[in-house]
This record gives sequence, structure tokens and C-alpha cells, in this order.
Amino acid sequence: MSGPPAPHGLDAEGFIAREGSLARVQDAFRPAVAAARDGLAETFGARLHSGYLYGSVPRGTARVGRSDLDLLIALRGEPTEADRTAAAALATALDREFPQIDGVGPLLFGEARLLSEGERYDMGWFLACLCTPLLGDDLAGRLPRYRPTPRLARETNGDLAGLLPRWHERIAGAADTEEARRPLVRFMSRHLVRTGFTLVMPRWNGWTSDLAEMAEVFGAYHPRRAAQMRVAARYGREPVGDAAILRGYVDDLGPWLAGEYARVHGTKGADSP
Repeated sequence: MSGPPAPHGLDAEGFIAREGSLARVQDAFRPAVAAARDGLAETFGARLHSGYLYGSVPRGTARVGRSDLDLLIALRGEPTEADRTAAAALATALDREFPQIDGVGPLLFGEARLLSEGERYDMGWFLACLCTPLLGDDLAGRLPRYRPTPRLARETNGDLAGLLPRWHERIAGAADTEEARRPLVRFMSRHLVRTGFTLVMPRWNGWTSDLAEMAEVFGAYHPRRAAQMRVAARYGREPVGDAAILRGYVDDLGPWLAGEYARVHGTKGADSP
């Protein structure tokens, strides 16, 4: 078995370094980012606590016409249906105005929930480590620093077993076309690769958001599943609408990964440290 790549993604004290910055946003995406910032302020006004970018745009790895513009929106109160409708309208407007982005994915949360104990090692970690401040006061200063621990692994991705029945339903409910299946392949591929990576993350003792590297790290510890994970990483970036791939995810790779995760880290919400 070949070894994994050298661990990285941590600061000098061993905490996960925050990835992404506005300085890394490529020139092609700067107009869309500026419009998103202005749109958030105009749409939510005083209800907006802060806004963040995440994903490939702030990492500087976005592809023109292929990458999403991903936004995390923190409100001063819990989001209402009106808030969700407004966020969706803003996302649609940005997607229409800027052809260099392929969709806008807004996540909407209340400030209190993001800072809550229940989200401390899930959305709190996500904001503190994977989100780039766009406007407002950065909530990361009110959250702890994070190491790549079993607890972090469990609370971020220890829910796969519960998700698989829903995945079956989504696949069954999708139209029998490649176009309808392609987004499911993309979403499930990415989720499985990230879950596979966090399964071995504490052993590797590092962090990466690169799907290909995640698959490489995973494969070093689980060589019998390495080829499947490399394929999933490829389809996470270049999805196809193949029904057989989806069946393999929910009938083979997904159940195996969920069982291994429960064995190694337990399930999300467990009380053990």
C-alpha cells in the first residue's frame, strides 16, 4: 500500500487553517462576488448579521461557467419563509446576471444556531474553517479553533446511514433521464468523497477540500475501496447521468462507508468526546 500525501492544512499549532480568502477570488468572479455582497445587504438589511463565501470561488479554484457561487448567510434571528424566498430570489438573479457562475447556493442560518453547542462541531466548524467573510462581523471569532479529531469527523459526516434512505427516495423520484440524474451524481459523489476523507482524517492529521486529494488520502488507508473513491471524486467534478453509478452509491459504497464510519467514529450526536 502506498502512503498518503504529506499532511497539510493545519497551522503551526495543529489547528485547521481557515481556507479561502477574498484575495484568492479570480478576476472573472469578482463582479459576481461584489454583486452578491451588495445584494445580501439590500435584501436582508438590519436582519443580516454577516455573509460568507465558501467553496471553489474563495479558494481560487473555480472554473468559469462550471462552478457555483456558494453563500452562507447568517441572520440575527431564525430564518423565516420570507427570508428563504428572498435568498432564493437573490440566487436566481445572480445566476442570471453572471454567466461565469453555474448556479448560486445560499445557506441560511440564524446567528444563535451557528453559535450553538449543537452546531459547534458541524456548522460552527464549517463557518470558522471553510467560510470566507464577505460582509458583517465574522462569527468565527466567537467559535473555538478546531483540530482534525474523531469528534469533528463524527459530527460533520457521521449521519450517512440516516441519509441513505432519503437518497434512495431521491433517485426513485428523479426523471429517467441523464439530465435529471446528473445533479444527483454530482451531489452524492461529493458527499461520499468528503465522508470517506473525514473517516480517515484523524489518522492523516490534516485538512484538504480538494476532492481528488481527499480520495487519495482515503485510498491510502482503504486500498480496496480506493478505485471507487477516485471515480466518485471525478464524478464530483464532472458528473454523468448514469443510473448504475447511483445504484452503486446507495447499494454498495454508501452502506459500507456508513457502517465503517459508525464502527470507527460512532454516529452523529453521540455523547462520547
